[in-house]
Amino acid sequence: QVQLVESGGGLVQAGGSLRLSCAASGRTFSNYAMGWFRQAPGKERDLVAAISWSGYRTYYTDSVKGRFTISRDNDKNTVYLLMNSLKPEDTAVYFCAAGAGWGGTPDKGDFHSWGQGAQVTVSS
Repeated sequence: QVQLVESGGGLVQAGGSLRLSCAASGRTFSNYAMGWFRQAPGKERDLVAAISWSGYRTYYTDSVKGRFTISRDNDKNTVYLLMNSLKPEDTAVYFCAAGAGWGGTPDKGDFHSWGQGAQVTVSS
């Protein structure tokens, strides 16, 4: 199993930016596809973005396309989520996750290791 720790959450005004980081340890980070999920109160945990082990393949849910960017640094064992033009509806706990990869469209079942989550709150 790989251990994951998120950081970088916080409170930001609408239109602002935040960058989340997820540091991995325990296994070879570059073997894993990585994903960022979010869960708002009373809602399911949904995939926001994913990146392949090499970084060449990425996925974004429609609501964040053009605003969020996922990236990874395999030398630093870290995956990032840069969030621009934040909206109040982006408020959630954000989780990073590791998995073996995905075929067509990634989903929650493709990921097996999870971080503890980081709160992101966007005020209007």
